[in-house]
Amino acid sequence: MSLKDKLLAQRIYLLLGALFITSLVVSNLIFQKFFYWYPIDIEIFGSKLFEISVGILPYPITFLITDLISEIYGKKRANDIVIAGIFASFFSMLIVYISNIVPATSWSPVDDGMFSTVFGNTAIAVFASMMAYLFAQFIDIQIYHFWKKLTKGKHLWLRNNCSTFLSQFLDTATVLLLLCSFNAIAWDKFAGLLLAGFLFKVLIAALDTPFLYIGVYLFRKRFKLKINEEIELA
Repeated sequence: MSLKDKLLAQRIYLLLGALFITSLVVSNLIFQKFFYWYPIDIEIFGSKLFEISVGILPYPITFLITDLISEIYGKKRANDIVIAGIFASFFSMLIVYISNIVPATSWSPVDDGMFSTVFGNTAIAVFASMMAYLFAQFIDIQIYHFWKKLTKGKHLWLRNNCSTFLSQFLDTATVLLLLCSFNAIAWDKFAGLLLAGFLFKVLIAALDTPFLYIGVYLFRKRFKLKINEEIELA
């Protein structure tokens, strides 16, 4: 690969990393708003499908990006992005925590009470999310590369969905368990939110498969990569 191509590949990697970290941090900041989408009129464990946090909307993007990085740049580069995302989330939590402590002026458009209502539980949310996320993302990458090695780089849809389905279930279960343990969410909502959140993530994961195929195709065409070949940045 020429120097020009390596520099381009490096810039794209940094861009993907920026999108990944932004999606992750934003999902932790907006999680307290819940929305509804009722494609069918059904209740599961007292919760309608779907009543879920808006924080779930950008979150599947992170798994799509790590799968794309895993496929093109390799396992190590995917793990590096995950670690960077964890650091960024904890750093953002520190900023929010300090912002919540300092007193608002009398003329501030957002007073202490309003700010605390929106961001007061962010520390708990980020802690819960990060523990779940750390667990789920590393499992996702491990499973992805297990299937990639087993299939010799073929059947992209199989490793994309198998890795994401299991990791998303573990992520949803872990974060809800921690949030319920901290009394941020009532225990009677655990089962319904678990199933609704997991099914929604599975649906999104299935829908993002064509985008992964497009991304991999464009990479392979631009950098003349063979099946199972990865870009070495260093």
